[in-house]
Amino acid sequence: MRRLRAMSRRSLSVISLTLVWCGLWGAVSFANVASGLALSLLLSTDWASGAGAIRLRPLLKFTWLVIVDLVRSTIDVAIEILTPTDRTEEAIVAVDLPATGSAHVLLLSAAMTLSPGTAVVDVNPETGRYYIHMLHVSKLEATVAHAVQLGDLACAALPDPAAGVAS
Repeated sequence: MRRLRAMSRRSLSVISLTLVWCGLWGAVSFANVASGLALSLLLSTDWASGAGAIRLRPLLKFTWLVIVDLVRSTIDVAIEILTPTDRTEEAIVAVDLPATGSAHVLLLSAAMTLSPGTAVVDVNPETGRYYIHMLHVSKLEATVAHAVQLGDLACAALPDPAAGVAS
């Protein structure tokens, strides 16, 4: 009986989250329903409960930093494109980050690549070493510090359930 109740609660959660997802997109389409189902199934798994629960405050701070970073870097790249002189100093740098779980790797890689001017070229999940392509190597220290800050927030927002971190 308890298992049936848990299944029906999970089904209701999946359907509700999928409807909210479609509502956020403003349309019910195959792509919206499929992506909403995938996201809601991911969020309703055992990984997202208990020791591996998503922590909202660090996730919101992470999201805010990514949005601010996206706006700043978009302006920087637009200025670079519009000015007649080429001031780019490209480089690929290795950055060691604390995030080594698969969810951390995905979250950080997407966040860093989303920002114009930086792109994750390779990741070693065992060591947490990210290889990042930068357009402006003169901003190396600030970029590394920002990547470490994002890595810390990703670890706080998505605790690794395998590590047994309590929420």
